[in-house]
Amino acid sequence: MNNIIDRIKINFTDSIQTKINSADSIINIIAEASEEIVQALLEGHKILSCGNGGSACDAMHFSSQMQNRFKQERPGLPAIALTSDIPTLTAIANDYHFSDIFAKQIRTIGQAGDLLLAISTSGNSTNIVNAIKAAHDKNMGIIALTGYDGGKIVEHLQEKDIEIRVPAHEASRVQETHLLIIHCICDIIDFRLFGHGEVNS
Repeated sequence: MNNIIDRIKINFTDSIQTKINSADSIINIIAEASEEIVQALLEGHKILSCGNGGSACDAMHFSSQMQNRFKQERPGLPAIALTSDIPTLTAIANDYHFSDIFAKQIRTIGQAGDLLLAISTSGNSTNIVNAIKAAHDKNMGIIALTGYDGGKIVEHLQEKDIEIRVPAHEASRVQETHLLIIHCICDIIDFRLFGHGEVNS
């Protein structure tokens, strides 16, 4: 039993340490990305999100908090998780290729001024790279959540794009920190657009 308890403690400690390391290196980048999303929303644009596996869940988690709410009551905000439409995903994968499941959706519903929240722990997912290419073709900006060394995604980002790279090499630690980053972004959106969390003097 002690070995199990020790393993759990190590997981907690490693997760906390990854977040501490991230706080030292990416807080300003998170703030920049949050402001980019706020500006896009103020201009009437939407946020598309995508990822695979756990990152697919993060993409849906983000869009659900945008369309519904984060902490407090507010109007819904326009966000679509490209991972959530199973018939469309399987149709594209079956008729074309799995690497096109997000790019084809972006070419269909993406508009100039929209933003793509592209999530990949390794940065090497071909369908995420293709999504970024399709978004650029639509004159959309990119906010990429990555880990490790950023992977192939880095090669396809343009100067205006923003990469938030978690300084970790274990997928679970990167994913845990991605979720915290998403919550930070949602908090800043609520604060900037609706004053939630504002301290009254």
